[in-house]
Amino acid sequence: MTSHLTGSLASIKKGRINNPMGRLINGQWTDTSIVTSSNKGEYERVKQSFLELISDDHPQFKPESNRYHLYVSYACPWAHRTLIYRSLKSLEAHISVTVVCPDMLAHGWTFETQFPGSTGDQLYHQKYLYELYQKAAPQISTTVTVPVLWDKKEATIVNNESSQIIRIFNTAFNQITGNTDNFYPSQLQADIDQMNTLTYNAINNGVYRCGFAKTQDAYEEAVTVLFDTLQDLDTHLSTHSYLVGNQLTEADIRLVTTLLRFDPVYVTHFKCNIKRLIDFPSLYAYLNRLRELPAISSSTHLDHIKRHYFYSHHFINPYRIIPLGPKAY
Repeated sequence: MTSHLTGSLASIKKGRINNPMGRLINGQWTDTSIVTSSNKGEYERVKQSFLELISDDHPQFKPESNRYHLYVSYACPWAHRTLIYRSLKSLEAHISVTVVCPDMLAHGWTFETQFPGSTGDQLYHQKYLYELYQKAAPQISTTVTVPVLWDKKEATIVNNESSQIIRIFNTAFNQITGNTDNFYPSQLQADIDQMNTLTYNAINNGVYRCGFAKTQDAYEEAVTVLFDTLQDLDTHLSTHSYLVGNQLTEADIRLVTTLLRFDPVYVTHFKCNIKRLIDFPSLYAYLNRLRELPAISSSTHLDHIKRHYFYSHHFINPYRIIPLGPKAY
């Protein structure tokens, strides 16, 4: 066992690790939970801090090859979206990538390399992701999340909101790559936006609202909405190949990263166990079709996914036992 893991387990036994995460307050790392809740015990996600775009018209951030760098976790469904887009839009040769360690403990995401597939910080050789945020904005108060789209030229964060990063990738670099595939076409945008709102509230964030609920009522409300929406999507997909229109769109890519984690993690870890995804025939068939796409299959790392959730959330899984199944995956 590595010294990192030994130290973590020793701290657990001594009761020192009460929050497996933290945040920056006035530029200083503070050991405090990022699981924020309403007075009803409902999980409330904190909004992101960096929301700039990249375009020819932007005064600072313009599309250039090898200027931007993506910090991701293979475990995180939000970061996973950006990796899928990076592949679909032929950006691998133009936007480099750092993969954090899946263990998110007292110092948040780290650049430790003991877990296979973790790369370390190739740009600045930092130890923790929060140090990158401090470099971009020394006095910032924020949660420290992935993905992060970093500007190597200006040494700052452009954007850390996945829904915006994927739209940047969708169009900003087309003249550089020659790839004009459009996953947010104008004629479908209203329907895509409507579907995104539905799936985000009920499913993408809905599984976290189940897992991080602090009251029975909050949990039951979230899990009911979650499974009602999964049933509606199963019915929809019994007669449609995609969520919107007759093509792969942003709506599908935003949903699939949650579906990939549903049976291996959310069913047990987040108590989303009314049904498994495999029990929804049309939805499961849809997932199996999408995960055969090279951009999705090559960016899906189940070892990172399971390790992160079951190991990092010790307040849910105090002995950090990682399940072996399910065999279907």
